[in-house]
Parts: sequence; C-alpha cells; structure tokens
Amino acid sequence: MAKLGLNVDHVATVRQARGGVEPDPVTAAAMGELAGAEGITIHLREDRRHIQDRDLEILRRTVKTKLNLEMAATQEMVRIALRTKPEQVTLVPEKRQELTTEGGLDVILNLKSITDAVKRLRDNGIVVSLFVDPDQEQIKAASKSGADYIEIHTGAFAAAPDWQTQKRELDEIDAAIKLATKVGMGVNAGHGINYVNIKPLAAIGGIEEYNIGHSIMARAILVGMDRAVKDMVELIKYA
Repeated sequence: MAKLGLNVDHVATVRQARGGVEPDPVTAAAMGELAGAEGITIHLREDRRHIQDRDLEILRRTVKTKLNLEMAATQEMVRIALRTKPEQVTLVPEKRQELTTEGGLDVILNLKSITDAVKRLRDNGIVVSLFVDPDQEQIKAASKSGADYIEIHTGAFAAAPDWQTQKRELDEIDAAIKLATKVGMGVNAGHGINYVNIKPLAAIGGIEEYNIGHSIMARAILVGMDRAVKDMVELIKYA
C-alpha cells in the first residue's frame, strides 16, 4: 500500500519569515507521524532558505518512521548526508532563484557526478532516490546510476489546465512507472500533489510513496495538522 511522506519545509518557511523559533518543523513532523504519515521529508537547500542544519540534526534523532533528505548532489551535501545518515536521500536539482523545485534532474547530462554521489551514499547504507521527470531516457540513466528509486516529478500533471492534458500527463507517469519497475527501481512521486489530483494519480498504482508538503500545510492552517494529514492518508489509501 502506498505511503505518505510528509514534507515539513513550509513550516520552516513560516518560521524563517520572522527569524524566530516558531513554528517548529520538528514538532510538525512529530504531529504528522502521529496522524499517520509514514515518512518525513525535508529539503536542506544550499542557501538554507527554510530547513536549517539544526533541524536536520534534531529530526535525525526524533523521526520515528523514515527521514528522507532532499538535497543537491554537491560535495557539501553528500558530506552532510554521510554524517547524519538519514534512511533515504533524494537527489534533486536546485537553483537559487527558484521558489520551489522546477523540474527533474538531468541524469543524462550529469550521469558521472550523480553516479559518484549515489555510490558514496549507498556504500554507507543510505537508500538513494533520484527526482526525475517522467521521461523514459532519464529513467534509463537513473537506472545506470545505481540509485534504488526514482521520484517522479508530478509538476506538469499537477499544473494541467484541463482533463485531456492531465490524462496525457498521467499516461506518461504510468509509462515511467512501468519502465522503472521493469529495470528494478522503486517509484515515489511528488510535486504539486493536492487533495483533488491525488485521486487519479493514486488510481494508476505502482507508486510506493507520495511526498507532499504545500497542500497539506495549507489545509493544516485552516483545520489543523492532525486532520490535514489524516485526510491525505485516507485519500491515498482508498484512491
């Protein structure tokens, strides 16, 4: 059965807006786990715009399910991951000027550096996932890198302006899932997933974990963290 990986980056975004200590992403993660999330995801960015090194250190000690660290495939970040040893690392592209991650990794172009990072992480017992668009050639390259998983970038699907476009994007995601499964990789998905589009996405099957942050935090502001997480867990379970 598919699982929810709760991304708590946006809790840290609100905290950093005032430069204070609240709200605390560590507390949010604990509440999310109690409500049924089966993993916690954070993105430690190069510019530290939301999650801070201290958050990672504390979450490493307090998360009871699985900690998934999203990060760029840089020497600095690999060193941090090897020191903190999260259960999983998801390698993502990163640009300073972007509001959020805008697309998947170009594994084909950066195959050597990504392969090197994957090997160092896996040699230290860390499961590695690559955040990629639902593109057949990128998935083949991801397989060559030695990574355990792909995480399908669902942004184009989430932004589809009509059902016909959404259906085309779903077909591409479905084909990506089938190829990844064929080459022996696990499949996760994330980006732009909300309480409406999770239903057709989850219905196609084959995805082990959905990493979702913004839509859950937006709902949590209005109805509370417990209700927001439970609602999404139910949708994933029964889609």
